[in-house]
Amino acid sequence: MQRHRFYAPPSHLSAGEITLDPDESHHLARVLRLGAGARVFAFDGAGAEYECRVARVGKQAVGLEVLGRLADEVESPLRLTLGQALVKGDKFDWVVQKATELGVTRIVPLAADHGDVRRGTGRAEQRRARWNRIALEAVKQCGRRRLVEVGEPADLAEFCAGDSSEVRLFCSERGGRRLREVAAERAPAGAVSLAVAPEGGWSEAEIALAERHGLTFIQLGARVLRTETAAIAAAALAQHLFGDM
Repeated sequence: MQRHRFYAPPSHLSAGEITLDPDESHHLARVLRLGAGARVFAFDGAGAEYECRVARVGKQAVGLEVLGRLADEVESPLRLTLGQALVKGDKFDWVVQKATELGVTRIVPLAADHGDVRRGTGRAEQRRARWNRIALEAVKQCGRRRLVEVGEPADLAEFCAGDSSEVRLFCSERGGRRLREVAAERAPAGAVSLAVAPEGGWSEAEIALAERHGLTFIQLGARVLRTETAAIAAAALAQHLFGDM
């Protein structure tokens, strides 16, 4: 039987009842046409999920009676940050969706010197809102319970200035270590960050910047991968070597 899952932040739970917001209520009542008594599930984006019964269907809100909290663990123990160079079209949308399915914790859009999308203010908020919606739908589909944050676009210098206690990886088309070699030295690791280049590759200045900040250069094999392929391959490998895959 299909599991219908809805998002409701912790503040929407009170006295054993969850109140869905207008968008989730519309989806339940108008799109799925579920009524009182239907069994559904609600997750709070912070790690909890509840089995529920539809208690009331109103014009603006749906109330769910909480039957119990699920006890199984679905989130990876690895805090995985993906710094993905901005790309045109729907490629970045696809990366957000698949990275969410793979258990990435946070996605940072990177403005790169050789990238075909520049960091700007024009439609930045609209793009970020769309990416967060895509991430939420992917969380619903794949059974995760924590929201994936898609941050504001940043440049590589901001990304490199992150937490030095993480295993910080720099995907380079000019060579580097194999990820399994790095994992043999650094695992177990609670946090990993990945920087993935644009289609045009990293500039000399960006490579020098990553070196100065002590990022570990890695390679993903002898074949040339598109940026969106490299992102998903690197995320999957990181989950395999440091996480729960």
